[in-house]
Amino acid sequence: MTEYVTGSSGAREDLCRFLAACYCEPSADFSEEHLFDSMLTAAAAIHPDLAECARRLGAEFLAQDMETLLVDYTALFIGPAQPRAMPYASFWLSDDQSMRHEATMAVLDFYEQGGFDVSDELHELPDHVAVELEFLYLLIFAQNQAQQGGNADELATANALHRRFVAEHLNAWLGDFATAVKVGTGTAFYRELAELTGKFVRMEADLQHLN
Repeated sequence: MTEYVTGSSGAREDLCRFLAACYCEPSADFSEEHLFDSMLTAAAAIHPDLAECARRLGAEFLAQDMETLLVDYTALFIGPAQPRAMPYASFWLSDDQSMRHEATMAVLDFYEQGGFDVSDELHELPDHVAVELEFLYLLIFAQNQAQQGGNADELATANALHRRFVAEHLNAWLGDFATAVKVGTGTAFYRELAELTGKFVRMEADLQHLN
């Protein structure tokens, strides 16, 4: 695996935001806003493995009709019974349902430290995969801003929070979630999304050895 690009180009920020968007309900807006072209551009600036995943993801979206994607999205992440791939961190971090509130509170503590407010318009729990990816985007943004501004103290703080969030929280559950998506999906689109998300988060985890 070649070196993971960590420059301030914004590619990591962009890819993280685009991944978060893909865990919202699929719509024609994805194509109209050229989401997958933008994802491919960002992924190619980071690592060729990510670029190949992004290329396949965009191709699978175009190859699938919207109704089938919506049915698969609902079965995977909503229900009507238990979703095939529960999109909440607390579900994966504790087998004890009574302890899952603590896992949710832990991620809220990370959000508070990072100055992140969950939008009321999202209508989702704070440990939903899309929300956590949005927070990771914010952490990467903070790292890049501190790097560009030459502020060593802010950069150290941003690096430390990024390191803790990814290593102690996101990377602890995202792999199991991605596996569940791959097993439970009925479309290649969500299988490729899980693969791309898993690779990206593992690469972000590897950055803890560089910061």
